[in-house]
Amino acid sequence: MKEEKDIIIVGFGGAGATAALEAADQGASVLLVDRFKGGGATAISGGIIYAGGGTPYQKYCGFRDTPENMYQYLKHEVGDCVSSETLKRFCGESVQNLSWLQGKGVPFSPKFYPKKTSYPPESYFFYYSGNELFNPYKKDSEPVPRGHRVKGPGFSGRTFFLSLKKAVESHEGISVRVQTKVDELIVEGGKVRGVRVKTIKNPLASFLHSFLSWSMLFLRYVSIFIPPVMKFLEKIVLILEKKFSESEDLYAKKGVILSSGGFIFNRDMVKEFAPQYKKGFPLGTIGDDGSGIKMGQAAGGDVSKMNRVTAWMFFVPPSVFAKGLLVNRKGQRICNEEHYGATVGDEMALHHEGESYLIIDASIWNEAFRQTLREPHAWFQVLTSLTNLMMNRKKSSSLEGLAFACGIDTEGLLKTVKVYNEESVDSFEKSKGNKRPLEGTTFYAVRCFLDNKLFPCPTLTLGGLKVDEESGAVLRSDGSKIEGLYAAGRNAVGLSSHSYVSGLSLSDCVFSGRRAGKYAAETKSEKAAA
Repeated sequence: MKEEKDIIIVGFGGAGATAALEAADQGASVLLVDRFKGGGATAISGGIIYAGGGTPYQKYCGFRDTPENMYQYLKHEVGDCVSSETLKRFCGESVQNLSWLQGKGVPFSPKFYPKKTSYPPESYFFYYSGNELFNPYKKDSEPVPRGHRVKGPGFSGRTFFLSLKKAVESHEGISVRVQTKVDELIVEGGKVRGVRVKTIKNPLASFLHSFLSWSMLFLRYVSIFIPPVMKFLEKIVLILEKKFSESEDLYAKKGVILSSGGFIFNRDMVKEFAPQYKKGFPLGTIGDDGSGIKMGQAAGGDVSKMNRVTAWMFFVPPSVFAKGLLVNRKGQRICNEEHYGATVGDEMALHHEGESYLIIDASIWNEAFRQTLREPHAWFQVLTSLTNLMMNRKKSSSLEGLAFACGIDTEGLLKTVKVYNEESVDSFEKSKGNKRPLEGTTFYAVRCFLDNKLFPCPTLTLGGLKVDEESGAVLRSDGSKIEGLYAAGRNAVGLSSHSYVSGLSLSDCVFSGRRAGKYAAETKSEKAAA
């Protein structure tokens, strides 16, 4: 007898879990299908939820925020990825979505970290996670923190996912199938009726598949230095899936929701759509192979923003590094050094061939060393900072010598530093607190390249299937909806498909996941095809 549910969800990560919970709360029967054991990129993320408009944690810490203030800031980050109406709805629902997550068991805390950082220290869970404090972003809105880190040890993404997983497993309306790979959508009469899957049922193959997928997560940073290791393990995983899987057709009476992540681990797709970012370090899991996007396309879906990738050039902390100058090979500044690391990375990748150097003097170097050792930082931030201070840099007694050592145009660098030292107001709108001359007899250049193995630049894709912004239904190129097909998270174009700030992608997973789950559940049920 064939298996049939109201809704089938492809991908058990943040978007898939929220879609399942919302749909089941609406009374639909749900089947969650995942190629591995669930979690995806969500489980290895920092676990940041971008939320505002007056959350309890903002109020507790004395910050006043409104949905309109949140909108005025985010319109700079979101760009044209979604309509103004959708962005306003996201901001207006932000407090409620955070409360919904808490109701599903996701823990938060108001412990506030006030300094600029890529990720708050271990015991802090609320911070400025984007560009709120800096120009030109703060011109239209009052700066307030909106980075709500899930309360948990280390990278909080694991706590976030395990909380949702527990809620999913305890919901009587949801069943889960793991180690089940979806090969294609079943489309009949222009409507998506279900999915064709292959499930590993052999006990030994299942164990090896699970162990290898876990190992690949654990060893993902090793792949920076030894790429063949990851490729070898992936080949074994593919062999296990091919040789020891049993095929089956699964049917959905109301619809299928695609939520299986982006395509950063499909290097051919990255080369095709976003070649400027191919040198960056892929962030995610091997499940981020674009399969969900390609299945949607095969069913007639259109895509957009496929060229958008976020590159994380987080050279801060130490916070004093923001007082340096980030220059290209011509010695020209590329941006305001205070900006969020993904904003910096985007500028570097798109306009400066993925190459830049952070120029600092001895006083900044000394202060950076003190901050690294004395201030609270996450372990990986300490490691990165010490690497940049001691290994990933060039040193010289003059700017001319530094330019020669790095291959930077000498005249261009001297001119840039001279102008910067003499101007009273920074031409890139850097704040007065971080505006100070570079001087002395010792200078350093920290190498900030997309392909730097000592200071890796993580990248992840942001584009995907076009969806109806009211329902999450996948759209054709003519704007019509594909009946029975929805997309959420990084399978779909969403709030973070233009640019990235910490927490916006996970928040979009919640927003788009709940949207798709709600509308799919409300769809009038039709008998699935045999």
